[in-house]
Amino acid sequence: MPVPLLDLVAQYRTMREEIRRAVDEVLDAQVCVGGPKVAACEEAVAAYCDCKHGIGASSGTDAILNVLMSLGIGRGDEVITTTFTFFATAGCIARVGARPVFVDIDPRTFNIDPGAVAAAVTRKTRAILPVHLFGQAADMDPLLALAKRHGLAVIEDAAQAIGATYRGRKVGSLGAAGCFSFFPSKNLGGAGDGGMVVTSDADLARRCAVMRNHGMEPRYYHHVVGGNFRLDALQAAVILVKLKYLERWHAARQANAAYYNQEFAGCDALVTPIVEPHNRMIYNQYVIRIRGGKGRAARDAVEARLHERRIGCAIYYPVPLHLQECFADLGGKAGDLPHAEQAAREVLALPIYPELADAQKDEVASAVLEAVGA
Repeated sequence: MPVPLLDLVAQYRTMREEIRRAVDEVLDAQVCVGGPKVAACEEAVAAYCDCKHGIGASSGTDAILNVLMSLGIGRGDEVITTTFTFFATAGCIARVGARPVFVDIDPRTFNIDPGAVAAAVTRKTRAILPVHLFGQAADMDPLLALAKRHGLAVIEDAAQAIGATYRGRKVGSLGAAGCFSFFPSKNLGGAGDGGMVVTSDADLARRCAVMRNHGMEPRYYHHVVGGNFRLDALQAAVILVKLKYLERWHAARQANAAYYNQEFAGCDALVTPIVEPHNRMIYNQYVIRIRGGKGRAARDAVEARLHERRIGCAIYYPVPLHLQECFADLGGKAGDLPHAEQAAREVLALPIYPELADAQKDEVASAVLEAVGA
């Protein structure tokens, strides 16, 4: 039985008519940039995240870029972030001219290690950019306390974690701003690229709103050089429809994760996701570790076997950012950040989407166990 890593067609079937009606409303009104759909989406997402303000963005990447620019972070500044994440996190830091300072992860959760962040602070540090990876919140209280001591901004990359909580608080509401992605593969995905900045800081919200529209306020008057970071009304319409299903989808992903955890329990070759007891994880990905030696051969063998059986899986992320060619001038080398480097050799993501049938989950679990010889 083939099982895709993600089946967006199955999701779309459940709400096809709702989405078509919402899209038709935008097309009939021909208000495709800004307008009431975008405003309603911003308000709804901000409220869901327990924040006062939402500022739509053209992507999760541009949401991060907008916040960095709006905070005035640029050349000569340093921003501390994790090396084990999607490229956009550090790419945005580099694009504003600042220096990304990469630190290692907590090997249990794959999230940034607060102790490593504390050791990396210098007089040039302007911000900390933690990532809530795979749908689980980073350990935020130590980071927030550290930032307060040193006068730093905390910008949350919550692209994979809308609805996740840390000690009862929604991600995105903890730092100066939270940045979300509505890329189609996310728990809350649009019909293309889209993103959102959320914050309870009214001044920062205003700056982000100006920055995303070429720094223009009022029309044709530019006090800063901004960008075109706007959220399209068509994407806002789709997101508004999907938002009301989000909690249901979270629950289904959590149930699927519980099933896998039970099936894989007792298998020494596998390490299932570790969720901190104070966190609510929403499983944007379900990522296991494949043990079996110092290299990546054991993981790669499982990946190959799953592909042979037409079961979707993916490696997030095969090369930590401190070892990427474009950051070679920062001087990173193999062995610098060992926990992240080990994770890159061992991780494998399995299908976790809400529409998985029981037979599909059985197929995935049995294939993984067969592949590791259990």
